Amino acid sequence: MNKTLFSLFLLLGSGQAYSQLEITISGGETGAQPIAVVPFAADAAVPGDLAAVIEADLARTGLFKPLRREDMLEKPTQAAQVDYKNWSAVGVEHVVVGTLKTSAAGKGALSFELLDIVRGELNLNGEVAMQNAMRWRSTAHITADRIFEKLTGVRGVFDTQIAYVTAAGTGRKRLFQVIVADADGANPVTVASSREPLLSPAWSPDRKRLAYVGFEKGRSAIYIHTLATGELRKLTFERGINGAPAWSPDGRTLAVTMSFESNPDIYLVNVDSGKRQRLTEHYAIDTEPAWSPDGREIAFTSDRGGQPQIYTVSSSGGAARRLTFEGRQNLCADYSPDGGSMALINADEGVYRVGVLDLKTRSLRILSDGPLDESPSFAPNGAMLIYAAQGRKSAELATVSVDGRTRQRLTQAGDVREPAWSPIGR
Repeated sequence: MNKTLFSLFLLLGSGQAYSQLEITISGGETGAQPIAVVPFAADAAVPGDLAAVIEADLARTGLFKPLRREDMLEKPTQAAQVDYKNWSAVGVEHVVVGTLKTSAAGKGALSFELLDIVRGELNLNGEVAMQNAMRWRSTAHITADRIFEKLTGVRGVFDTQIAYVTAAGTGRKRLFQVIVADADGANPVTVASSREPLLSPAWSPDRKRLAYVGFEKGRSAIYIHTLATGELRKLTFERGINGAPAWSPDGRTLAVTMSFESNPDIYLVNVDSGKRQRLTEHYAIDTEPAWSPDGREIAFTSDRGGQPQIYTVSSSGGAARRLTFEGRQNLCADYSPDGGSMALINADEGVYRVGVLDLKTRSLRILSDGPLDESPSFAPNGAMLIYAAQGRKSAELATVSVDGRTRQRLTQAGDVREPAWSPIGR
């Protein structure tokens, strides 16, 4: 719901310094597959426990229930050392073993094997390169992605990132930051800081850049930030509103909200040249654009019917059509990666909750409890959503599986809002 005029007032709260997001998982244990991730053989050059990261990745999905290490009857590091009877005795269906070897230059490779205990056979084996010892968590996430895809048929997203906005302090000491972290909340890095609001981080399709809204002396602008180099470029700085950037699937265009000509409308801005095209023209407020995966359509929020609802328009222009009707308001659309559904915020009787709309049947499923949830963003495999949830004292991030079975809370000091899940691949 933030990214827009409708919800800027929600950016309230205070906090202290920022740290890694802490994750609390609920639900999903019923029917979860028992799995064991045995501690890997690794040398002292590796500063962390790769097996523990893989175990945590799998557990957060709610689809797997890892065996505690103290309950393991053996701790092999190779498939040849595995006694299948021992694992059957403790009810485990799959076992992961592995060995990490590093060179003097700090590079390494993790060799892992996934064993099917029920069938008594090797299910998957592979090797994941480690660029350097400081990239050990990414090595673990990539391994978890491969294991997850083998066992579920769904691509893993553990080696992705999230961007979000934090706000702490009060008055002149209030500080806003755009932060990028791993999908599990680890390795948070501040990419932008300001005493004025920062809003609406949006990932480029190649995961190399972030677009976001910043302010200079009270005037908004849309910036493009290249993460590897730190280069910051101001794309739009018109009078009035410059907001809600959304990347086209090919990365060449941003759909944005601007009001320099009249009321807030949706514009398309070429990322390289800055050339712009007005897409909507209405006396109402049009904002929160979102591209369909094929780039042919843009969804947006408009109050042209009296209350905010989601409309769609061809990305080449034309008449808009209303998409949502259930509930008093519907806001903040985000297409699923396959284009078959849309995440949104559904508001009814003063309660704002995350929902998923099936674009074929038009059925709406509510996934969160509210009362002030906002900014849903699909994981790149379409299996999870991340969003911001307003608590009693501050806002925090939360995730929910699209079937509603598994939920997580990602908390840290201060307000944490406007999450955006990165694409796959770096």
